[in-house]
Parts: sequence; structure tokens; C-alpha cells
Amino acid sequence: MNSLDQWLALAPRAPLRGGGDEWDVFLSYRSLSRPWVLAFYDVLRQLDYQPFLDQYVLSADARLSATLQQHLQRSASGVLIWSAGSEDSEWCQKELTAFEQLASAKASFRYVVVKVDAVELPLFASQKLWIDFSSAREGPCGSNLLRLLFGIHGKPLPPEAVGLAAEVDEETTRAIAKIAAAKEAGNAEDLVTLAGTETLAWQASPLLGCKVAEALISMKATVKASEVLKTLQSSFPKSIRPKQLEGLALARKGDWRKAQAVLGELYFLGERDPETVGIYARTWRDRYFETKDPLYLRKARDLYAEAFKGAPRDYYTGINAAANSVLLGDLVAAKFYAEAVEKIVGNQSKPGDYWLTATIAELQLIRQNYAKASELYQAAVAISPEAKGDHDSTRSQARRLMDNLQPSPQEREAIERAFGSRN
Repeated sequence: MNSLDQWLALAPRAPLRGGGDEWDVFLSYRSLSRPWVLAFYDVLRQLDYQPFLDQYVLSADARLSATLQQHLQRSASGVLIWSAGSEDSEWCQKELTAFEQLASAKASFRYVVVKVDAVELPLFASQKLWIDFSSAREGPCGSNLLRLLFGIHGKPLPPEAVGLAAEVDEETTRAIAKIAAAKEAGNAEDLVTLAGTETLAWQASPLLGCKVAEALISMKATVKASEVLKTLQSSFPKSIRPKQLEGLALARKGDWRKAQAVLGELYFLGERDPETVGIYARTWRDRYFETKDPLYLRKARDLYAEAFKGAPRDYYTGINAAANSVLLGDLVAAKFYAEAVEKIVGNQSKPGDYWLTATIAELQLIRQNYAKASELYQAAVAISPEAKGDHDSTRSQARRLMDNLQPSPQEREAIERAFGSRN
């Protein structure tokens, strides 16, 4: 029995339909979430549900809004799939309003909000039952899948499901702590050993394997990271995160061509989340550093700006839009993005968070507060002393910015000193 089957053995079965209903579950989503929705559709069909999914039911000439409304009214339950593509869309709020109206008019109708990206739900959506699948973007799995299925039935998890979920959740928590400890100690071999664990927590989703790969990339052990990611992609061929990390590992190794091919494919398949677009932008920036063609640098800046506009709380893409504007000599745009990022992250170090502290340091550097930047870079390095790959990436960016901002020799030396004696 594979890991998904172990969870589905505990899942509630169809039907949900009552008198007058045609569908058990109405699936409401934006096109960017289609791969996740198709995976959920397959799970529902495996459990004998009759789900409504527009691409399988609507004819090409159907009047979309009126037809969808009719199918919703003939559904016993609904699932609203929320993603970054929905964040600023009136569509999602209209769909939620339609669900609310139907729930008021039809006492038996229930719905659940599902989040498939690392995006904050607005207040009107977060007040309903919602489930976070942002770490399972290849499709629903594990205890959250059971919570979703029991949620549309309006039932709590049964004791045996609660027990299995608690067991897996506890192992996941312990595994994440072990990964963090091995990364902190700079122990790549322990990380590779962890990645080979064959228990349900490791096999039910790519989450833990990706955590291992992230740690290895951070430690500059990109060859080992690539080996872990190869296994993950074999086990979870539809998962997005291993592909993102493969692109990042290739970029960290200096192979922007292969990295650009991996991430460009994701981008043109419609994966426009901040992580994918941000790493894809990095490959264009690396291409600029090799070729010195400013069109590639502008392409990188515009991609970072696109990602930041789509997810305006994502400080990573925002700070990179600012930094690449500096490199382009566009200081007006750099100031605009820097001010937007500062509203998100503030100007003080964040204990325990290397990248957030390094981002705040870079923000101060862009704003030419060199003493403050030096202090913050030093704080970031102290948080993760073995994250040599992260240090290299951060320092290289700082050097490029200083080449354009022209601090005094003393101010530049203070920034360099923050990274210690490593070249």
C-alpha cells in the first residue's frame, strides 16, 4: 500500500448528494491552480465522488457564468481553491459570495477554502474553515487531505485518522528539527541520511525531502542537493518545489543555462508564484553578469517586479527588484521598491532568520545607510555560520551594489568585514 492509499483508506466515501443534487463537490479555482485541482479531482473520483470540474463538463460554447451558477446550485458541497493568482482578483470574492449565498439558502450545502500557495488569506476567507496545502502544491495528500474530505461532510476526523495524523505530524516536526540541527552544524552527510528515511512522514509528500535539499543548497553542498532532488522528482513527478530547488541548485553551481531551462519551463507552464519567478529572474541576472548585455539585467528586474506586484508581501522579490534597479542605474525605481520592502520588514535584525536579516541589511545598503547595513550583515552571518552558500550569494550582491553606489573605502571595508575572512 503506497502512502496516498494509507490515507485514503481512512477517507469518507461518496456520496454527498441529496435530492436534486447532481454533483457531490463543486471545484472553484483559477487557471493557475489547474494542476493541483486535477490531482484533487482524481482523488475524488477514486473515492466515487461526482465532482464538478468545468473542463470536463462545460461545452466550448457554454455561457460560462450562468452555467457555472447552475452547476453550483446542483452541488452538495464546494471547495474554493485560493492561490496567489486569486489574491487581487474580484473573481475569488465573487465565488466566495456565491458559496455563502448558497449555504444560506440551502442548509445542507457546506464548503471549504483551500490555500495552495504561501499567500495570506484575506479576512473574509480566513474566517471560514480553510486548509493549508502550500507545502503540497503537487496535489492534496496526508492529514490535510482527510481534513478537507471530512470538512465537506461537516464531520470531524475519526479517532484512527486523528491518531495517524498526530503520529505523522509529530514525526514531521521532529524531522524538521533534525534537518535544522544538521544544517546548523554543517553536517551534509547527516542530511543525506535523513533524506533516505522511508517512513510515512517522508513518503507522503516531498516536504521533508525539500527541506533537506534547501539545507544542502544553503550549505553549498549543491551536488548532494541535486542527488536528493533527483530522487524526489522520481517519487513526486508532478511536484513543483523539487523543480524549483533543482533550478536554484543549478544557479548556485553557476550553470544559469540549465537553471533557466528548468525554471523557464515552469514559468511558461503558468507557475507564476514569487518563488518560481524570483529564481527564474536570478538566472537572467546571472546571464547578464556573464554577457554584460543590459537587456538581460532589465529582464531580471522586470521579472522580480512582476512577482512583487503579484505578491506584494513577498520581500524577497521586492528587495531584488530594488537591487536590480540600482544595477540598472534606475535609482528612482530602486527607492520605490526599497521603501515598499521596508514597510514589510522594518529595519531591525530578526533573530533566527538569516534571509530576512540579510534582506534588511541589503535594504539599508541600498538606502546608503552603510554603518547600519554592516551591523545587520554581521548579525545575519552570526545566525547561520555554516550557511556558506547563502553568505557567498549575499556578499556577491552587496559587492555589486557597492560598485554602483560608491561608498567610501572605509564604508566598503566595514561591509566586507561583516562576512569575516571567507573570500
